[in-house]
Amino acid sequence: MKKYIATAARGVVIAAVGMSAASVRAQSQDPGFADMSLEELMNVPVTSVSKKTTKLGESPAAITVITQDDLRRLGITNLPDALRLVPGVEVAQINSQEWAVSARGFNNEFANKLLVLIDGRSVYGSGFGGVVWGVQNVVMEDVDRIEVIRGPGGALWGANAVNGVINIITKSAAETQGGLVSAAGGTTEQPDVSARYGGSLGTDATYRAYLKYNREDNLETNTGGPVPDQTHDMQTGARSDWMPTRDDHLTLQGDYYVDRFTESQAIPSLTPPYDWTDIAQDRNTGGNALGRWTHQFQQNSSLALQAYVDTFHQEQAGAFQAAQTLDFDAQHRFSMWDRNDVVWGFGYRHIDGSFGNSPFVSWNPDHYIEQLYNVFVQDEISLLPERLSVTVGSKVEHNIYTGFETQPSLRMAFKPTHQQTLWAAISRAVRTPSRSDLTDLVNIAVIPPTATTPEAAVSSAGNFHLEAEELLAYELGYRFEVGPAIGIDIAAFHNHYDRIILQTPLTPQFVFVPPFGPGYVQIETLNHNTGVVETYGAEVAAQWNVMAYWHLAASYSWLSQHENIENPYLSGSPSQQAQVRSTVVLPWNAELTAAVFYVDGFQSPYGIAEESIPSYVRTDVGITWHVAKGLEVGLWGKNLTDNRHVEFTSYKTDLITAIPRSVLGRVTWIW
Repeated sequence: MKKYIATAARGVVIAAVGMSAASVRAQSQDPGFADMSLEELMNVPVTSVSKKTTKLGESPAAITVITQDDLRRLGITNLPDALRLVPGVEVAQINSQEWAVSARGFNNEFANKLLVLIDGRSVYGSGFGGVVWGVQNVVMEDVDRIEVIRGPGGALWGANAVNGVINIITKSAAETQGGLVSAAGGTTEQPDVSARYGGSLGTDATYRAYLKYNREDNLETNTGGPVPDQTHDMQTGARSDWMPTRDDHLTLQGDYYVDRFTESQAIPSLTPPYDWTDIAQDRNTGGNALGRWTHQFQQNSSLALQAYVDTFHQEQAGAFQAAQTLDFDAQHRFSMWDRNDVVWGFGYRHIDGSFGNSPFVSWNPDHYIEQLYNVFVQDEISLLPERLSVTVGSKVEHNIYTGFETQPSLRMAFKPTHQQTLWAAISRAVRTPSRSDLTDLVNIAVIPPTATTPEAAVSSAGNFHLEAEELLAYELGYRFEVGPAIGIDIAAFHNHYDRIILQTPLTPQFVFVPPFGPGYVQIETLNHNTGVVETYGAEVAAQWNVMAYWHLAASYSWLSQHENIENPYLSGSPSQQAQVRSTVVLPWNAELTAAVFYVDGFQSPYGIAEESIPSYVRTDVGITWHVAKGLEVGLWGKNLTDNRHVEFTSYKTDLITAIPRSVLGRVTWIW
């Protein structure tokens, strides 16, 4: 392989074709992060760690940046698949619509310790907790980068940023001028189409508008049979950026989506056959509008004001959740005494939500109003310029359920040389109870009667007297370069979680119901703050620019978890994950990309079909060809080394969905 690449590079790539990574980048019009030098990669600007622009290599946190180049070369069509590239992040597909995504443990469909933002708008749901990934359908070509912080971010981002923060940042309207059409299709995606056009509104303002449609075909069971989970997604939106002066920037943007999803739902019944399967047709709709104004006073002084409204109506398990959110945020940055870089701000959020009951789940009351007030301050203190800095800060929030919550953080970054950064952090973060933790009643199953025992109904109930879950985290990291071509990033952590919300069994009660004969036994659990969990882990990531036209990336993550109460809810994360990715620039304006992912086995955290998820290896290989300027064709084979594998189970059905081997082709035209 090395002999072939060296020969091709010397004899074909340079002499015959004259093709370099830079020219491929010009053809595809992407930012080309994978073609940067190692030093340039470490200097990539990030904003999620400190709510200001800093260099990736100097950030005192475990952070990974997924670039547009990564998305394009790997043929990634959705956000969860993109997050597979990040060490320490667990991504599992449940079916064609639903995903389980978390970081550093506690993974499930409603993973509630990971805060997710799209252009500064939170998509974390307060109704169930977590993110409904199936309706987050951004145009992948418009994503500038995805910044992923593993570890707590509550000091800046507030509650629920416990195990990490994912910040999805799209390109400005000025960066998406002209037209784009992208059409993909394959064995499961039939089709995935995006269209976007951008233009100018005078000399200082630009805009873009887009439309995206995606259809996911039925997946398979773990034995190869069809699963009724077909999905149809449509999303449209627009963005405008205006710079009336050199120091002012105004952004207005909005989106609207309609999503239709077929799902299987097991409904318990007190009459024979005691459960029945419903094939539901869910319809999810939603929209948002966001405005943001930033003003630059001087190099280290700025003001940012942001407000957005978000509304959605989502159906699941025969029930629905609806909410309208109004959010306002203000942030001010300034320098003080030449050594202090201060960021402070405040915010307010109002949520008006409601639920619709079903035979499976109900809420009492079914309507709620939430109000959240917050203020934060952070000071980065330069103790030794360009060498040693300490960052101290905290966010204070008030919510209607647990009152005031304080989330302080202390971070240190030390650069012994230009090629090394050592960092450490101590942080506190909280996860506030979701509305379902407080008020829902879930009918889980009915146990049929025997000759000596009556039937039994199993259910779980919310509890309005819950406290916030608490994390105290200790982190240590080291980034260094080995020569001009190899970079290594190591992060280790010890997390102590207290007051984890778990279901506590109550004393069974006999319920007499005349229409159903002698009655039944009610077996109920109630949510309480009874869990104490310790986790330890480490993540190692490496990049190697083998040659100018060959780039390798690899990572390994390890997680160890210990809890005071054995509970399936705590068991949804693998102990080990690893990946290796390779990108080679080939002759004739082509690129070859391969990725191998290993995920360790683990115990399913919940579901009617609770079982062990076996370990699996996923291999993706793709080739992209830059036919002409602005025209690219790609072909990918995904999960090539396995007919199918199971990644997670559903809490709603015993029908287990497997992810099959698939093929995807895509044509993208930019003009």
